[in-house]
Amino acid sequence: MFREFLRSYVSIFLLANFAVMTLFVPSALNATESSNPYTQALPLWEKTLTQFVDEQGRIDFQSLSKSTEDLQAFVSAIEAVSPQSHPEFFPERADILAYHINAYNALAMWGVIERDIPKNFSTLIKRASFFKFRSVVIGGKKTNLYDYENKVIRPLDEARLHFALNCMVRDCPRLPTKVFKAETLDQDLQMLSKEFFSKEKHIRINDNSQQLYLSSILKFYTKDYVPSGKKQDLVAYVNQFRDVKIPENYKVKFIKYDWTINQQPTS
Repeated sequence: MFREFLRSYVSIFLLANFAVMTLFVPSALNATESSNPYTQALPLWEKTLTQFVDEQGRIDFQSLSKSTEDLQAFVSAIEAVSPQSHPEFFPERADILAYHINAYNALAMWGVIERDIPKNFSTLIKRASFFKFRSVVIGGKKTNLYDYENKVIRPLDEARLHFALNCMVRDCPRLPTKVFKAETLDQDLQMLSKEFFSKEKHIRINDNSQQLYLSSILKFYTKDYVPSGKKQDLVAYVNQFRDVKIPENYKVKFIKYDWTINQQPTS
């Protein structure tokens, strides 16, 4: 009799505890999500993009320099958390990739503002100073944009990221007015890659001389696109994103890169 009572008691106890766990675990997960400064600040980054970037990806740095609160808040969130410092906030590969694109672009934009470059539309970015000798903080660790890209982002082995990362100069890929999110990341990267190889400033084809002129982005990161590191193999890579294919025997050359700040023209 006592054993039957004990079994019934234990069964009721376990069911009650299961019900409590079921009730409270989602709340705990939501609490974790709500404690992520990056997630909380992401709408502020999108607001910045929507307000100060036009359809061509050009930035109104003059206006932005007078209203930097949202951008600064997002940069502060990047300084606080990253996939390295808080992996629990970034459970999937797509979460990690999306974070790094948003972070790199925001830090580059803030770098232009921080150096007060908008006073001169024709300013060329001094690459060593801007990328290597200007410190940024990501997830509590000090680094620079050069090391961030080459030691953190490139090892993630997603070559299409180069068509989404933006250093705020004219020959960068178009800067979208929406943030990158894990749910749509693959589609967005595919769309931006196709767009990149449809624009004359990034790709020019001379059928008469059988020459293909490509953005110097593909020169900078050739090995990310083709393991051989041979520029001629880039033709096959580019063809993945084009409806009209380029003959693979066309000789590959590179277009000189324009490092001028991508400031919106004034009226």
